[in-house]
Amino acid sequence: MKKCFKFSLVAFLLALIMALTSCQDEEPFVETIDEEQTLSFDSTALELMKETVSNDGSYDNIVDGASCFDIQFPYSVVVNDVELTIDSMDGLQVLEEILDDVEGFESTMDIVFPITVTMADYTEVTINSEEDLQKTALECVEGGIDADIECIDVVYPATVFTYNPNFQQTASVLVGHDAELRRFFAGLEETDLVSFDFPLTLKYTDSTEVVANTNTELADILSQAKEACDEDDDNDYNDDDFTQEQLDSVLVQCPWELVQVQMQSADQSEQYDTYAFSFEEGGKVTSYGKNGYNTEGAWSTAIEDYRVVLKLDFEAANQFNNTWKVYEIKEGKIKMFVEDNFLVLEKDCDYEPLICNAETIENRLSVCNWRITDEKGEFFEDLLIDFAEKQMLVYDTNEKVVDEGSWEIEGNMLTFTGLSRNLANYIGDWQVLECGEEEMKIQRYEEVVVLTKVCN
Repeated sequence: MKKCFKFSLVAFLLALIMALTSCQDEEPFVETIDEEQTLSFDSTALELMKETVSNDGSYDNIVDGASCFDIQFPYSVVVNDVELTIDSMDGLQVLEEILDDVEGFESTMDIVFPITVTMADYTEVTINSEEDLQKTALECVEGGIDADIECIDVVYPATVFTYNPNFQQTASVLVGHDAELRRFFAGLEETDLVSFDFPLTLKYTDSTEVVANTNTELADILSQAKEACDEDDDNDYNDDDFTQEQLDSVLVQCPWELVQVQMQSADQSEQYDTYAFSFEEGGKVTSYGKNGYNTEGAWSTAIEDYRVVLKLDFEAANQFNNTWKVYEIKEGKIKMFVEDNFLVLEKDCDYEPLICNAETIENRLSVCNWRITDEKGEFFEDLLIDFAEKQMLVYDTNEKVVDEGSWEIEGNMLTFTGLSRNLANYIGDWQVLECGEEEMKIQRYEEVVVLTKVCN
């Protein structure tokens, strides 16, 4: 009877243990997630880490125009019927220099297919045509919002843990580079919890290191790094990244000559070969032109559609008034465009503009005679003016004096007085727009008169 009782007691205890174990399996212990220790699948810090370790495909945007993938070396492109093999970053630099040389002129660049691209998650995809490339590029977001944070990197090795919803550790992984960590994230389930082995060290592009001790610190560091820089994310042709502050600083350093001008797809560089802009802090800009012509205006910079733009507003040089999209500032040059209009400015710290002041105008008018015409080179009669000794002697083609008067100059204002015959209608004040040694241009209201030196 005792043996039977002992057996029954043991059986009861075993059944009780099994029942308790069964209850634990069916109703797991629930605990509130401590976000300082673990991260859920969709947490902010985890999403920022995914972007940090994603593949940066922006360095070859000059070729593929897409930041969410890069083309694996080697591959070939054809530029204006010349094939170029690109097998390294140096090859991309050579390509950019070639395209710079033909900038502003008609040119073509075609990729030789097939190519293999590496996506943001390090998967590899074979692209067989331009059409396939464009379809794949649609995954990228225009304006630099691509799948990576470039300004900061994880210092490896790093350890990451995963847990199930019961906070039971399911894995411990030691990772040695971005690709491993990005692939680890790609394999997570929505119910997985993640924890890093803090402290976690990260390094900025300037080699400065920062340490995160909690998930909150990690999220703050990565959020700041996300806005800190942009390597080359604009999906645009041949762009180099810079900040609005850098452009502001560069503009006011020295005068800038116009070395290339394209308006409505027509090359007008020769017409503006003596033009220069001088930018001043505070927003004033002066345009210096041919023969001492200058006009003042206003300048400002801004960020529009993820681009740094330069806004110019001159009083008279209307052809330059626009919001120019600046895409390169390096090697002493600034490049900008608006639709079919294109400007290249080159820094010239030794530039000395011709200023049409009273002394310059007087010295030049006093030499030889000057033919008077309108801007078309026409006039109602062929007349020459002798400006010697502040007198105006007006001659016809027979060298006969047909009018006379006097003139004064103050600043850049030229005043004619005393004329009573052929040039009587030209008495008054004329602003000197240009004061070249061979040609001067003066203006009164809407009327413009051209004076051309004749020394025979």
